[in-house]
Amino acid sequence: MFFPSSYIIFIFTLLLGSIISISSPSWFGAWVGLELNMMSFIPLIVLKMNSYYSEAALKYFLIQALGSALFITSGFLSMSFLSISYILIFLALLLKLASAPFHFWFPQVMEGLNWPQVFLLSTVQKLAPMILLSYLMINNIMVKMIIFFSILSAIVGALGGLNLLLLRKIIAFSSINHMSWMMIAISTGDTFWFIYFIIYSFILFSITSVFFNLQVFTLSNLMQSDQNSIFINFNFILIFYLWVDYHPLQDLFPKWMLIQIMVNLNLYIPLFFLLFSALITLYFYLRIIILFILLLNPIMNFNMKYKSLASNIPMLMKTSFNLIGLLLPIYFLLI
Repeated sequence: MFFPSSYIIFIFTLLLGSIISISSPSWFGAWVGLELNMMSFIPLIVLKMNSYYSEAALKYFLIQALGSALFITSGFLSMSFLSISYILIFLALLLKLASAPFHFWFPQVMEGLNWPQVFLLSTVQKLAPMILLSYLMINNIMVKMIIFFSILSAIVGALGGLNLLLLRKIIAFSSINHMSWMMIAISTGDTFWFIYFIIYSFILFSITSVFFNLQVFTLSNLMQSDQNSIFINFNFILIFYLWVDYHPLQDLFPKWMLIQIMVNLNLYIPLFFLLFSALITLYFYLRIIILFILLLNPIMNFNMKYKSLASNIPMLMKTSFNLIGLLLPIYFLLI
């Protein structure tokens, strides 16, 4: 189990805060839900007395408190300056989402978390702010703003992941890059972004659960942890292959559908930047994948240990969801 049973109450209030924020009829109620969500996540960070966890919790609290202060301040301005109030709410939500150019805190906080907290911060903690962001798409100015910030997130997420060896930071910049695709989907006024979010959450869950079982945090740790088993090596290749934007697995299909939507709406310039950033991420993901492909050769592996397939089945089952995308073309052929 990822969290002790005594922390179930914090997980419950974490989800309750998101539900309150989403279903609230007023911005004040949304602020209350975001505050409950934030205060429930901090105890989940500091599960152990560790200086890294404490530092990550403090950084997260300060940034989220700044975003909440900006959020509630904009509520007072709504009575006199409605348009300025919406812009401030928009910026506060971007800060909570760690969207560029307010992404500076996200890799630093992720570096001090364990893998279950990494999953929660990248998925559950972003659900409520993203839904609130979709409520702000009321005029062309807000739509143009979210498109502009999505382009920035795509570029920052792609360039920031270059030459990184720390797995949590790679996931952090990958999350920023994926955020750009979801923000573009929000700007189209469609609920399609939620499908993208669900698929991304399943993929990230399979990745973080495998890394949590192995307790690896860098590429060097990853290469030293049973990398001499051909099944483990294949599993790592599959995991990193999932982060590549051009592959036949299920992460491709929401991107493919979103590209078609953007072409129909004549959003060619944002589409260019998103595809260009995807090519950059393709480079540094393949750089990692090629390393493990080379290690599949027993001659390249100097510490030979052979394990049965049965001992590796639990880890392979955690990534089995990611192979479902191979069956989707069959569905399209049957239509």
